[in-house]
Amino acid sequence: MEAVVAVHVGAGFHAPEKLADYRRLCAAACRRAVGLLERSDGSALEAAAGAVAVLEDDPLTNAGFGSNLTSCGRVECDASVMDGRTLGFGAVGAVPRVANPVLVAEALCRTQQAGPLPLGLTPPCFLVGEGALHWARDHVRADVEREPRALVSSRARRRYAKLRRRLERCAQDPLDTVGAVCMDRRGDVAAAVSSGGIWLKHSGRVGQAAVYGCGCWAENAAAGGCAVAVSSSGSGEQLIRSALVRQCAQALRRPEDDKPVVALDDCFQQGFLRSPFLNGVAERQAGVLALRWDPQCSTGDVLWAHTTHSMCYGYMLTGGSGPKFGCSQMPDSASAGSKVVLGGVPLGAPRVDDEEL
Repeated sequence: MEAVVAVHVGAGFHAPEKLADYRRLCAAACRRAVGLLERSDGSALEAAAGAVAVLEDDPLTNAGFGSNLTSCGRVECDASVMDGRTLGFGAVGAVPRVANPVLVAEALCRTQQAGPLPLGLTPPCFLVGEGALHWARDHVRADVEREPRALVSSRARRRYAKLRRRLERCAQDPLDTVGAVCMDRRGDVAAAVSSGGIWLKHSGRVGQAAVYGCGCWAENAAAGGCAVAVSSSGSGEQLIRSALVRQCAQALRRPEDDKPVVALDDCFQQGFLRSPFLNGVAERQAGVLALRWDPQCSTGDVLWAHTTHSMCYGYMLTGGSGPKFGCSQMPDSASAGSKVVLGGVPLGAPRVDDEEL
């Protein structure tokens, strides 16, 4: 069985002139993950976190370096990971001075597997703010902490100054949370997600990227069900209130449903666009990237769905094939925020429209 990784650079609005940059970045993230998956001890969890770390390092995305700034002008990031084999979860919220929050989330997830701490204390799975930073200093690599200004890109600084002057949100504010879903050669799955949050957010605000069941989800195959991994993007508050990610994962786990795109569409229609938990919300903005594998039939799919203008993704399998890239677009005839666009590709069978990188 070949391993697979799929990454996304967010659901939102992706300017056509930047598609080449998104393509390059998705390819780099996929290659990093596949390099980890091809090792004899390569795990889905490590690969998912590794792919997202590449996305965090690029100022093109709203994650890690170059993230959106708070109203105080600093970077505070959210990230989480979930291991489908152990069902372990790790997350950080509103963490300052950390370039790769996903690696802190990964380390927190791994502590769940080590058992109780001395005196029977339960290891944390979710830390926020300065507490998350202090934990990272002791448990992650030595260079995890950066000077606050080192995380602010020139693009973010210029935009912050402009928005502070105007004191209003941009009309085309990208919801570019990034994420990855992976399956290793043992059939274990994992998911990861990372975000810098919305522009000019209140310091301490935590979005869906750090919340259990709202940012990402991963669960190995069990009791005849499918293995599934899901990573999200979109309006953090809407994704938290609707718990869309966990709903999508539950829908895709059912092996009797041989039309996963239909199951995903159902989930978006009933659990998001018509959700009573979002009453009063006119434009509902969300996107998910999912990986589904049925070990009974040895078949699977990479799937995506979004209610935003666009969603960019890339995917790659071990075994020699290169990364593929696509940008799913809302048709001109449809209205973003009230309609859903879906797509997918069977594992091992690249879509005709997706470009080899």
